[in-house]
Amino acid sequence: MTAGLIYIHGFISSPQSLKAQQLGRYVAEHYPNIHYMVPSLSNTPAEALRELDQLVQDFLQKKTGPLGLVGSSMGGFFATVLAERYRLPAVLVNPAVQPHTFAEHFIGEHHNPYTGVDFSLTQVDIDTLQSLVVKPDTGRYWVMVQEQDETLDYRDAVTFYQGVKMTVEAGGDHSFQNFDRHLEPIVEFLQLSASTAE
Repeated sequence: MTAGLIYIHGFISSPQSLKAQQLGRYVAEHYPNIHYMVPSLSNTPAEALRELDQLVQDFLQKKTGPLGLVGSSMGGFFATVLAERYRLPAVLVNPAVQPHTFAEHFIGEHHNPYTGVDFSLTQVDIDTLQSLVVKPDTGRYWVMVQEQDETLDYRDAVTFYQGVKMTVEAGGDHSFQNFDRHLEPIVEFLQLSASTAE
C-alpha cells in the first residue's frame, strides 16, 4: 500500500523551502513507500488551490492508501481548506489564519525570488481567501507554532484551532526553528507510517 504526503509551501516560497526538503529527505530514508509530493504552486490563491485540489483528487482516485497534509504559513491555510473538503489529517506549521484580514497589505506587484515569477494580487484574490475560510474539525489537526514568529501572531492560530493537538514553543521564528525534531511524530500523527509497513 502506498500512502501519500503533500507538503504545501507558503506565500512567495517554493518546493525548495527548508522544511519541505527536510521532510522529503526523512520520508525518503525511513518511509520509501510514502509518495511525497511538494507542488510548486501558483502565486494567486484561486489557482494555487485549484492545483492542490487536483493533486488531492488525483491521488484519492487511485485509492492506493491514506493521504496526509503538511502546510506552512499560507500553506497551512490551504491545508485546512483541503483537510475539511476531503476529511484528511493535517499538520499546520505557523499557519496563516483568516489571511484575508491582513492580505490587503499585499495588493499590488510582487516578485517570487525562488521561482523568478512576477505576479500581482488584487482585491479579487483577497475576496477569494475570505470565501475559503472554514471552521476546522478538531479531530484531524496538529498545529505547531513558535511564539517569536515575526510574520504571524501565533495567538491567532492558538485561538482559531482551539481544541486541536497543539504545540506552542517559546522563541523560534516564522520558519519554525528546529522543525526536523518533529519529523517522525508528524508522519505518525498523519497515520502514514503503519500503512507503509512491509
